[in-house]
Amino acid sequence: MKISFIRHGMTAGNAEKRYIGRTDEPLCENGIGIIKSKRYPECDIVISSPMRRCIETAKLIYPAKEIKVYENFRECDFGGFEGKNYIDLNGDEYYQKWIDSGGKLAFPGGESPLDFRRRCLAEFERMLEEIPEYRNISLIVHGGTIMSVLEKYAQPHKDFYDWQVKNGSGWKTEFDGEKLIILEKI
Repeated sequence: MKISFIRHGMTAGNAEKRYIGRTDEPLCENGIGIIKSKRYPECDIVISSPMRRCIETAKLIYPAKEIKVYENFRECDFGGFEGKNYIDLNGDEYYQKWIDSGGKLAFPGGESPLDFRRRCLAEFERMLEEIPEYRNISLIVHGGTIMSVLEKYAQPHKDFYDWQVKNGSGWKTEFDGEKLIILEKI
């Protein structure tokens, strides 16, 4: 089974390096332009996060395909960091503690990174059970979702933050039922 992991196109918040999790932003003009300028792998089925930025990206890349939405592929809830960037958070005591923890502390009023990763992995495993007949799948999801799945399943193994991808980019993989073999960068 081939699985392409594609991060949604750029939003205004992404361009400003803001924590955009539960905020349901549309793609910005630049984000649309980047998506339209690239070629993406063919697929039999498109799977998407429920967030507007993912669905818009999926429709741009695969306009003739039906999009199947998986709720738990949504981005992390950044709580009190939502909509802010590192400049806004400079001097914030909890933000410094979060940085010092290597990004392991829960977001204030939001989700813990560990719970987020577990949610994404459970959704990935549920998806695999529900669509075994498809041989070529494209997931249009969030950077953190991609990082969560690849950290657990990709070979060669890399840590969570080593799987970061830019908006509109991702990875084409082959899944053998146990591991994801990286075929190429998208």
